[in-house]
Amino acid sequence: MLNKKTQYAIKALIYLAEKKEDGPILIADISKKKKIPLKFLENILLELRKEGILESKKGKGGGYYLNVPASKIPLADIIRKIDGPISMLPCTSLYFYERCKNCDEKNCGLHDIMIEVRDANLKILENKTIADLANLPKKK
Repeated sequence: MLNKKTQYAIKALIYLAEKKEDGPILIADISKKKKIPLKFLENILLELRKEGILESKKGKGGGYYLNVPASKIPLADIIRKIDGPISMLPCTSLYFYERCKNCDEKNCGLHDIMIEVRDANLKILENKTIADLANLPKKK
């Protein structure tokens, strides 16, 4: 399940993608339009800036804007950067692998099924981008 922080990050990115032509957008505007608590949003946007997804401009006409085209921001990347693993079990995670305690992965049916679930999720999340969610003209 996506946590609120990840949901808010995706909402903010969609809004920035839709408003790309307007230049940098103030945090307060994003907060108001997307109904995201301001202090929470500040932390999310700083995190996305540190990850290189966003950039910011200070002063008059300042705010946040996408540093990467919306079509190059897969949902899987945002989920991993904000929420962590996409996999439902630590022993099936690609980037956050941890061995489960008291488990024999080679003979665990749950492990095998959760790999299939992970792969099915990734097939969608790695191929859908912020541009797909934003009201942007679709390229043919």
